[in-house]
Amino acid sequence: MAAFKPDFPPVRACLFDMDGLLLDTEDIYTLCNNVILRECNRPDLPWNIKAQLQGRPGPEAGEIFHAWAQLPIPRAEYIRKNSELQRKHFPSAQPLPGVPELLKTLNQNGVQLALATSSHTANYRLKTSHLQGLFRYFPEEQKVLGDDTRIPPGKGKPAPDIYLLALETINSRLRKQGKKEIKREECLVFEDSVPGVEAGRRAGMRVVWCPHPQLLKEYKGREKEVLAGLANGGKDQQVKDVMEEAAVGGEGRGRGWPGRRDDGWAELLQSLANFPYGRYGIRNA
Repeated sequence: MAAFKPDFPPVRACLFDMDGLLLDTEDIYTLCNNVILRECNRPDLPWNIKAQLQGRPGPEAGEIFHAWAQLPIPRAEYIRKNSELQRKHFPSAQPLPGVPELLKTLNQNGVQLALATSSHTANYRLKTSHLQGLFRYFPEEQKVLGDDTRIPPGKGKPAPDIYLLALETINSRLRKQGKKEIKREECLVFEDSVPGVEAGRRAGMRVVWCPHPQLLKEYKGREKEVLAGLANGGKDQQVKDVMEEAAVGGEGRGRGWPGRRDDGWAELLQSLANFPYGRYGIRNA
């Protein structure tokens, strides 16, 4: 557990990833890929590769997957097969433990909610159309999807842009209502992926990391690196992004810098059930 600073303001907004965090879709992604891998006499997708795919935009994840898989079929055929399997299995996606209660409680206590997922619109609909009761907690204008044109090309997770945009969707509505805007340090990002944690940290927000048990095993002994947003080792143009932002008057932590080990800005939870609301200054009336 992180040593939380006593001077953090209460959390006023919670920004959520979706796949593997709200829904059990990460296991469905694995199932679909393994069907194709086995058809091609390839080994099942291992977690050291899976970990690199999680949270990233589809095209980028695809490049990593194909570089590893070396499938003997054209990429177009893989995409067709994978899409067919996803259309079959995504509509069976279910919320992960604690998620319905968490969203309901946050909503009841006036916490602003936004969705920030790398899933594109078509896949988002496949995964959520049967779960409208769950996703009603997110106003339509506060759902930021992976194909949102407001996110510049190449700026998906682990870049901070999707979370900064999610916060702006909330603040845009608050401004129209004449209400006080929410600061980055008043936001809590919920993520299951390592690139997603880095994105939240680089956005200058507090983060809860709730990983798949197999992902947690993959990063055993490196948990503090993940929580600091440092587990990526400076890849994905992180250094370039920070330098560019600094050159145009960026704000350091809020526009690109990850954190430090044990700095209190992030926490590891193995489940979202029985969430510790009081730790974040959230009432649970």
